[in-house]
Amino acid sequence: MITTKLNIHDKLPLTCSRTGTCCHGKQVLLNPWELACLAREKKLTPREFRDLYCEFGGIRLRFDGEIGWKGQQACSQYVDKFGCSVHLGRPLSCRLYPLGRQIQSGEVHYMYQGNDFPCLEGCPEVSALPHLSVDECLKDQMVGEFEKAQDEYLELMQNLADIAFMLLLDTGLAESGDKKTLRLWRVMGNEPPEVLAERIGQEWIDCLMLPEISDDLENSVSFAQKHHDLLQLKAQEKFGALQTNQELHEASVLIMGVALHLSRGIGADPKSLAEHWIDTAKENGAQE
Repeated sequence: MITTKLNIHDKLPLTCSRTGTCCHGKQVLLNPWELACLAREKKLTPREFRDLYCEFGGIRLRFDGEIGWKGQQACSQYVDKFGCSVHLGRPLSCRLYPLGRQIQSGEVHYMYQGNDFPCLEGCPEVSALPHLSVDECLKDQMVGEFEKAQDEYLELMQNLADIAFMLLLDTGLAESGDKKTLRLWRVMGNEPPEVLAERIGQEWIDCLMLPEISDDLENSVSFAQKHHDLLQLKAQEKFGALQTNQELHEASVLIMGVALHLSRGIGADPKSLAEHWIDTAKENGAQE
């Protein structure tokens, strides 16, 4: 996919015309904090919102609304002739659109897909609206707290993967000649989200997407850190007394599945991550 990389000072037709074309036929992925924010705007519990409006355990919004632009269905939160019904709680991907965000070697980069600016096809009128720099757009869309949440959940994802590494490498499982674990890591990296969610099971999906945190929605970093502590505690309770290699294998596969499922919700590529983690495990003595 061709991408056009941007400087934060680049000026583009980033003033929204509010025609709603970008609310049709897209994929809006969610991290757990974003799910909680959307639920608050809808005056629902996170569980109610997820069960009504999300797919794959809560990592993606449903696009099952009315058919609109180019014959595509609208986001479940889009209301015709009104717009987004949860605008104040909209997730980072909506705030950034049509821009994408990527972290490489600790540096944040912004870009859009293709050579031509994406909005011009569905909303050509934006070319006549005030042009904004990338930096001005980010401030206008108030992305700060949402970018912090995304970065915190990226770190949380890695911490979950580290538990899978520990269960494989620090328990004697890899030394026993185990070859099943890495094979299943690869399988999970290639599985469709609905299959991986079923593999993980409802208990862990709920713990991942519906943390029992009643406050801190205003502070995404604190929310994610408390969520991390809850997941660590659950892992200790579930995996702290494992004895057999089969139990260790199953636990390593399960928690790696949770990490890969979260990776998809924060816009990462589970296949590439699985391959990276498999290579790392092999470098430390695991076999496939």
